[in-house]
Amino acid sequence: MPNKHYHIALTPGDGIGKEVIPAAVKVLQTAARASDERFSLSFVEFEWGCEYYLRTGRMMPEDGLERLRPFDAILLGAIGHPTVPDHISLRQLLLRIRFGFDLYVNLRPLKSSPA
Repeated sequence: MPNKHYHIALTPGDGIGKEVIPAAVKVLQTAARASDERFSLSFVEFEWGCEYYLRTGRMMPEDGLERLRPFDAILLGAIGHPTVPDHISLRQLLLRIRFGFDLYVNLRPLKSSPA
C-alpha cells in the first residue's frame, strides 16, 4: 500500500507539449511503481494554452489558479502558437501561474560537462 499520494495537474499546452506530457506521465508512473518509498500518483489534465485561447479568448479560465491550488504539483508542457503573440501566453498563463504560486523561475535540471 502506498505511503503517500500525489495529485498532479497536467497542462500539456500546445505543440510538442501534447507529446511530452504523456511521456512524462509514463515516466512518473514507472518511478512510482519502482520506488522503495511506495507512493502513488493521480493526474487531472487541463486543456489550457494557445489552442484554448483561440477558442475562448483566454489562456486559462479566470478561476484557473484556484482550480490548480489543491494539487501537489503542476506539470506544464510547451506553450505557444504562431498566431498567438508571446506576450499573451506569457501574461495570461505562464506568469499568472508563476506569480500566483510564488515560483521564482522555470528551472530545468542541468549537468555541467567538461569543455
